[in-house]
Amino acid sequence: MSETHTSRPTRVAVVGAGPAGVYASDILAKAQKKRDLRFSIDLFDRYPAPFGLIRYGVAPDHPRIKGIIKALHKVMDRGDVRLFGNVDIGSDLSIDDLRAHYDAVVFATGAVKDVEMDLPGVELEGSFGAADFVSWYDGHPDYPREWPLEAEQVAVIGNGNVALDVARVLSKQPEDLLATEIPDNVYQGLAASPVKDVHIFGRRGPAQVKFTPLELRELSHSEDVDIVLYEEDFDFDEASDEAIKSNNQIKTMVNTLANWLVEQEERTEEASRRLHLHFLHQPVEIIEGQDSGGQGTGKVAGIRFERMELDGSGNVRGTGEYQDYPVQAVYRAIGYFGSEIAGIPFDAKRGVVRNEAGRVLDEDGRHVPGTYATGWIKRGPVGLIGHTKGDALETMDCLISDIDRLPLAEHPEEGAILELLDSRGVEYTTWEGWLKLDEHELALGEAASESGQVQRERVKVVPRADMVRVSRAQP
Repeated sequence: MSETHTSRPTRVAVVGAGPAGVYASDILAKAQKKRDLRFSIDLFDRYPAPFGLIRYGVAPDHPRIKGIIKALHKVMDRGDVRLFGNVDIGSDLSIDDLRAHYDAVVFATGAVKDVEMDLPGVELEGSFGAADFVSWYDGHPDYPREWPLEAEQVAVIGNGNVALDVARVLSKQPEDLLATEIPDNVYQGLAASPVKDVHIFGRRGPAQVKFTPLELRELSHSEDVDIVLYEEDFDFDEASDEAIKSNNQIKTMVNTLANWLVEQEERTEEASRRLHLHFLHQPVEIIEGQDSGGQGTGKVAGIRFERMELDGSGNVRGTGEYQDYPVQAVYRAIGYFGSEIAGIPFDAKRGVVRNEAGRVLDEDGRHVPGTYATGWIKRGPVGLIGHTKGDALETMDCLISDIDRLPLAEHPEEGAILELLDSRGVEYTTWEGWLKLDEHELALGEAASESGQVQRERVKVVPRADMVRVSRAQP
């Protein structure tokens, strides 16, 4: 390790204050206690509030998953990581700015866009990406406050956890969401929705679904919503039977679905809303509506599927049979895709920063000194929070092993980045600012509880300007 590196802490910028970014910061901060190392860590986020996907990508009625925030909160509360919110890398600060002020830069920007779907009719009015809808109901500050909820029948394409979240929020009685941190504009929108039937479509069978038992069970917690299944969808081949025998999670989900299929025959009353689960359906076309003169309306009027069958290996093949469903809205929940970071090598096919074990690679496969990636922007939008921790550990181990080869920052003083942000008029927020916003949202929830009949823990602030104003308010 060179004399210059030992004479001061290694300056590290982590871009993205979601779980991946906080875990990476935590690993570095704790490494100081275990090894003869010193780090000075700054965590940047383009949003005024921290926690990324947990705040803006998890359905509001997931209190147990939201509990992850408490663990992240403890990390940031220690005070050994500085937070700079409301700072956009690319406009407020460039990559060159970061390289001039930090010895290493770690990208943990996640994935917030929908995977594009090549499907006729996908451009019609009423066809939506699930990621956009999730951002709306989670109060993302960069999304419109209104959402067109005009459909009585809705299709959700996908068999992952996001598809279940979208379908559950669409079908759930809005009053049942008041106990969450749901923003007021989202409640008002959902309360006005005329929805009666929400259909979830997956292309494979019940033994091949991608959601988790917890997500599946939560569907049955919705009041006045019937779950509807179809006996012809319960097809199992040799690979399915083997998966059920060898995997307890798959066995649990298949048993849950089979029990629901039996229980629906015993219903004596019909709920006001229905949530339909369909399997072995491959989308073929989103159908455009026609006016009285036979002209296209430009709006969704239905969706066409090809009936699939299992091929013995757990995969599916088409049967040549087609079925149309009348719907007025289609939500595509087939996955997330990472966004390119200007100036950083990017794999446009996979939607990730080009890397090996977290070390960013140039087009020739060489490590770009001092640059790293972790989380979904490193490996793609797969895996749970536990994977994110392991992912961050791998990347930070690489950074630590490279420490004596890191390019030295030109302006490593901790105050230098503050001076740069101030000189550019950037209204950045801090951890202390988040604590103010947190207290403000809790107070809004308390006030709402006193004026209504539902106990509300908090009410999320949506407008970016309001978030910044509260966070930067002088005592």
